Amino acid sequence: MTSNLTSPGRPLHIGVVLTKGTTEMLDVAPVELFTWMDKKSLQFLNFPPEMIEEGIDVVMHWINEDGQPASMKSGAKIIPTDSFKTAPNLDIVLMGAHGAYQTNEAERQFIREAFHNCSAFLTICGGIYPLLEAGLLQGKTVAAPRVLLEMSKGMAPDVEWVDRRWVRDGKLWSSSTLLNGADLMRAFAEEHWGQRSGMIEGLLDTLHFPKRDADFKDFDGINISVSGTCSFTQ
Repeated sequence: MTSNLTSPGRPLHIGVVLTKGTTEMLDVAPVELFTWMDKKSLQFLNFPPEMIEEGIDVVMHWINEDGQPASMKSGAKIIPTDSFKTAPNLDIVLMGAHGAYQTNEAERQFIREAFHNCSAFLTICGGIYPLLEAGLLQGKTVAAPRVLLEMSKGMAPDVEWVDRRWVRDGKLWSSSTLLNGADLMRAFAEEHWGQRSGMIEGLLDTLHFPKRDADFKDFDGINISVSGTCSFTQ
C-alpha cells in the first residue's frame, strides 16, 4: 500500500536494497539526504522554526538477502539492518549498481515486492539493471549509466532508454552515472517537499546538492560509451 510521502504523519521507512554483488558507494551515498530531514537535524542546522516544523522523521533500512555484510566496490563492507525476511514494507526504496552480477531469484522477488508496495523506487547508475532482471521495466522510460546506454538499448529494446541525468516514470525514478544520483535526489525532494516553507530547498542548498540540467546541456567533458554489442551480464 502506497503512502503519502509529502505529509506522511509518521516516520518514513526508507530502504537501500543490496545484493551479493559489489555496490558502488557513490550510488547509495545520496540516500543520506533523507537522514537530514528530521527536526533534530534541522535544529542543528539552525533552520527557522517554520522550516523545522516541516521536518520528517525517517527510519533507514539497509537490506540484503541474509543480513550478512555487503561488499562495496571500494572494499568496504556495509552491515545490513535487515534481511529480506525481516524488512518491513518500505515507503521509498533505493538501489545502486551491483557490478557485473546477475541477481538471484530471492533478490528479484524481493525487488518485485518492494516495487509493488512502495510509493517511490529510486535507482542510481547501474541500479536500474536489477529491476530489468526482475521484469519490471517493460514499456517504461528509464535512465542508465551513459557509458552503458547504447548497450542497454540493444539488450532491452522494449524499454525506452533515455540519455538524461534523471527521469521519472510513475513511481520509478532512475538516474544516469554515479553522482547523477545527487541530481535525482534533488528533483525527487523538490517534487515531494518543495514550494512550502522553503525547508527542502534550504536543506538541498545547505548540503550543496547540485542544480544541473537534466539533459546534460551543461556537460563539458568526455563521455565514453560501451559498444552496443557488449554484454553486461556474465
